[in-house]
Amino acid sequence: MKKILVTGGCGYIGSHTVIDLIDNGFEVVSVDNNSNSSLRAIEQIREVTGVQVKNYTVDLTDLEKTKRIFSNENIDGIIHFAALKFVGESVEKPLLYFQNNLNSLMNIMHCMSEFNVPNLIFSSSCSVYGNADELPVTESTIFKDAESPYARTKQMGEHMITDFAKAEKGIQAILLRYFNPAGAHESGLIGESPINKASNLIPVITETAIGNRDKVTVFGDTYETRDGSCVRDYIHVMDLANAHTKALQRLLDKKQEVPVDVFNLGIGNGVTVLEAIKSFEKVSGEKLNYTIGDRRAGDVVAIYSDMEKATNVLKWKPNRTIDEIMQTAWKWEQARSEVPAL
Repeated sequence: MKKILVTGGCGYIGSHTVIDLIDNGFEVVSVDNNSNSSLRAIEQIREVTGVQVKNYTVDLTDLEKTKRIFSNENIDGIIHFAALKFVGESVEKPLLYFQNNLNSLMNIMHCMSEFNVPNLIFSSSCSVYGNADELPVTESTIFKDAESPYARTKQMGEHMITDFAKAEKGIQAILLRYFNPAGAHESGLIGESPINKASNLIPVITETAIGNRDKVTVFGDTYETRDGSCVRDYIHVMDLANAHTKALQRLLDKKQEVPVDVFNLGIGNGVTVLEAIKSFEKVSGEKLNYTIGDRRAGDVVAIYSDMEKATNVLKWKPNRTIDEIMQTAWKWEQARSEVPAL
């Protein structure tokens, strides 16, 4: 059984990917400093899968502590999620984002070299494209200037990995540029539950509907889109998790012919913020309290994916629609509102 290190394994996407890896026969070790997550995710993973996953509470910017993980575990591959991810916060605190996101990645690559771990899946983002000149974006779409320090760390991270894989014989990596993960595991036992205040649209919607927020603010309705609000490509978190498993298996099976490859992961359809709100109201039967606010610094106008390459090469495709995303997100929100916080 191959052993996979998942960094940020207690986080939203990381924890759901751990579940998909276990479902596909992998042994998983998690590392998470829990700066925006809870160890409760490990218990939730056990409730879903029946497997108790080992977790290291380590900050990956600490090289010596990171090395000890690699020394203790015979790791076959890494899926690297651990990063700060809030666009607005990154605009306010760029040095924090550079220090955390880039140093942690450098330490991971240092350990890959020292401990002979050849396989890396990197959690990248559609934000690397900036305000793209073409839609939908493809893997060959030229990067525009990053709209936020967060996005810049993803651009820089991709360049760092590419240079590392060119220089280090035997290293292979896949960069997964995904769009807007949302929804929750169908069991309702695990979903998005950040320690810090959520900023992503879907949990903001569900938290408002459950009564934990007064309203949803739509940041701008004067963009050149069909209803004036920003366009995003929402992908169900379990579809996204499965893409990571398929990408990892491609590396383990030695099917990749280049040191670094890249794939867009989305559902290929742009949904406006206002359309997402209407989808939630439809599937939940709840009337959402929302207002139109000013545009938000760091937001791109529209971004959605061309997923043809992922479909043809990884043999992956998303199976869940925006309505199913909303259904599972609402089921999770209702379930977690009934459980006392730890």
